[in-house]
Amino acid sequence: MTTENAEDIILAQNPDLSLQEGDIQTKFTFKIKRNIRNMVIEVKPQTRRQLLQNKLKLEWTICNIDDYVSISRCFKCSRYNHRHTECRSEEICPLCAGKHKLKECTASRSDCKCINRVTFNAHNKDREINENHSSLDRNCPSLQAMIVKYRQNTNY
Repeated sequence: MTTENAEDIILAQNPDLSLQEGDIQTKFTFKIKRNIRNMVIEVKPQTRRQLLQNKLKLEWTICNIDDYVSISRCFKCSRYNHRHTECRSEEICPLCAGKHKLKECTASRSDCKCINRVTFNAHNKDREINENHSSLDRNCPSLQAMIVKYRQNTNY
């Protein structure tokens, strides 16, 4: 299956969803661990709601559907919503929150510190949150909060 023929395959193998030609626009695919491929498609809001309530048949696989949310993180300061080319902050290590580059980091796993949580805790003394993880951690509360905020601001 390719990005070019994905819509035809989805329409042919999922007649119970009553999708029409043009409802699905394939954007790109990417691989993750264990050679699993993900396909990003763009759909209308009503089609999205329908797909999220069902599973999709693709070739010999029954696939889960979920929103694709991509949050930009600066490679220089490890903070969100900007890129390193636009960054005016100093270099921060994403593993230990030290003022050095990632490749120069000698911190152990127990010394990890998330700069986003450190910043949050500095401004919110009344509700401090655990900062003992890397800013690269996908389970970081700051990243999860950004994803929630992104979803709330998207008009589905």
